[in-house]
Amino acid sequence: MNILDAESDRSNRLLRALMRMPVDMTPVWLMRQAGRYLPEYRALRAQAGSFMNLCQTPELACEVTIQPIRRYPLDAAILFSDILTVPDAMGLGLSFVEGEGPRFAQPVRDRHDIARLRAPDPFASLRYVLDTVGRVRRELAGLCPLIGFSGSPWTLATYMVEGQASDDFRRVKGLLFSDPAALSDLLSVLVDAVTAYLNAQIEAGAQAVMIFDTWGGSLAAHHFLRYSRDPMAAVVAGLNRSRDGVTVPVVVFTKGGGSWLPALAETGCDALGIDWMTSLAAARAATAGRVALQGNLDPMALYAPPARLKAEVEAVLADFGEGSGHVFNLGHGVRPDVDPAQVGVCIDAVHAVSRRPLR
Repeated sequence: MNILDAESDRSNRLLRALMRMPVDMTPVWLMRQAGRYLPEYRALRAQAGSFMNLCQTPELACEVTIQPIRRYPLDAAILFSDILTVPDAMGLGLSFVEGEGPRFAQPVRDRHDIARLRAPDPFASLRYVLDTVGRVRRELAGLCPLIGFSGSPWTLATYMVEGQASDDFRRVKGLLFSDPAALSDLLSVLVDAVTAYLNAQIEAGAQAVMIFDTWGGSLAAHHFLRYSRDPMAAVVAGLNRSRDGVTVPVVVFTKGGGSWLPALAETGCDALGIDWMTSLAAARAATAGRVALQGNLDPMALYAPPARLKAEVEAVLADFGEGSGHVFNLGHGVRPDVDPAQVGVCIDAVHAVSRRPLR
């Protein structure tokens, strides 16, 4: 039997919601639910010796993925990895500097650098990610779905051209204005790379996939469509959306993309991530029920007293309103110094407030 045809429970609640099917309660997972706010994560990170080693060792990455599932009644696990694994596999030399974030030893700065790039074979240079996916699926044993992910082509391009995180994107936007054909060539390579990477994750066992367009909101409106939305639509069009007869939903999330939701719904995705700066009711009206919505509690609400946190959860659920097609999440990720008990309060409140008869 197709899992989506089964009665809703933790094993399929998320998948049903992403396909806008009825559920017994609103499913919840949290961006960065596996991470530094958990003491068990910090212990394993110290054992690994480096963030890259943690990501590239399947048994350790599997353990990090599972840690929040053991602690909380979450409705999904999300693969523990990093969005920059793809450009690292393209030979750019990724490293993480404590307190400064990611850096590439060989950034891409002009059309000559871009001409040398090739989409990596995920079954070779990203085998460790796929091995992690397989391990996690075995460990979960059907308890809840596993979400795979990638950065969007535009977001990956920003890091590759800047060489590190940026607050103004002057290098990549400089390329956009001075040599738009070269930027388009870079994005074309990244469309191929991201499509192959997500398809490989699906083949390895990911039951839903998400495209993180972290920096799409940095673009002017007309540039967003060409350099961010359209490449994501090309990725979505190339994905294998079914495995073993079961639909594999696709979520697209553009941080700061609230004004572009109708255009994002045209990517062909099944669901859109919504940050906390956009009302879910407004997002629902803007997309006319064409897609499910995921979000959108302000991550800072996790610092509130428990009673206020519960009230904020209720406000998010009320903002979406009645009907199917909502996955509760934060508008961005869990912060490193959040009290783990607060995450539990949030998750329990979502389930308690949203519980309803399935039929």
